[in-house]
Amino acid sequence: MANGDIPEDANGHCPGTQSDSAGKSDACQGCPNQEACATAPKGPDADLVVIAERMANVKHKIFVLSGKGGVGKSTFSAQLSFALAAMDFQVGLLDVDICGPSIPKMLGLEGQGIHKSNLGWSPVYVDGNIGVISIGFLLPGPDEAVIWRGPRKTGLIKNFLKDVYWNELDFLVVDAPPGTSDEHISIVQCLEATGIDGAIIVTTPQQVSLIDVRKEITFCKKVGVKVLGVVENMSGLCQPLMDFKFMRMTEIGEHIDISEWVREYLREKAPGLQNLIACSEVFDSSSGGAEKMCREMDVPFLGKVPLDPQLCKAAEEGRSCFIDNKCQLSAPALKIIIEKLIENNGFSRMLVDSA
Repeated sequence: MANGDIPEDANGHCPGTQSDSAGKSDACQGCPNQEACATAPKGPDADLVVIAERMANVKHKIFVLSGKGGVGKSTFSAQLSFALAAMDFQVGLLDVDICGPSIPKMLGLEGQGIHKSNLGWSPVYVDGNIGVISIGFLLPGPDEAVIWRGPRKTGLIKNFLKDVYWNELDFLVVDAPPGTSDEHISIVQCLEATGIDGAIIVTTPQQVSLIDVRKEITFCKKVGVKVLGVVENMSGLCQPLMDFKFMRMTEIGEHIDISEWVREYLREKAPGLQNLIACSEVFDSSSGGAEKMCREMDVPFLGKVPLDPQLCKAAEEGRSCFIDNKCQLSAPALKIIIEKLIENNGFSRMLVDSA
């Protein structure tokens, strides 16, 4: 077993055979390797040296995290990558959501595969300056389930970091699964020596999401990862009035679609209403939402993105929301958030230097 390896039969949250707490932590209790790990000589993890060499050409590393699933974290990661690439940055998008890889679909790369060369694994590219790596490229089919314990997940993340030839990158965006578990600990441990710019945390406005996101912020503070800011996604449903479907309920509870009648009525009787945007609160934000949480936890608030059906459609189709006017409600909000992220963290100097 090489230095730094985690045994296949190890318990979840294994600290690694070369960790000072190997065989001694709470996670080691009952592990068949506990005695061997506790008494084995320790040394530096050779993989971390290789990872540091690979990451030497990556200027900035940004994690996209959320304590809650289903908040649009991967959608934000994809659109952030599209936006940075549109600014002529070289971007890498690393999907470490091992059990639920959605990045290939959101980048329009379903069915693609990773190729190997003498330099290592090659990312799958979008438009020439977005390189993407995901376990989704390694699975035999879209319905294949990944049923792995923590040590095997950690091993794959190390492979992605030490075996992928990214070439020179301005940004590496890391899309992580929800929670504060194996993947998060592994990616931080593997990259902390190479410099991590910080994490963007995505949430929705309601308390059930914010409770978990508070834990994510606490995780970042404990492991020394700077919180670059929090994004409140799905912050109210916003949609052009004429795009809505209108229904009438009958006495027996059936729904009848009267959308075309309503649209025709508006065209004839109230044409001035056709250009209105209709908005509705989907989640209860009476507690103050993400903005209040950020004040309480002393982290930056980057802004709100409305729940826009057109943004959902762009994610389903694997395209940028910035290239046309279809995402007229969400794209401007995302643009403001990304510009604030760039300005607040000094990334704007890169634009000046490359001009």
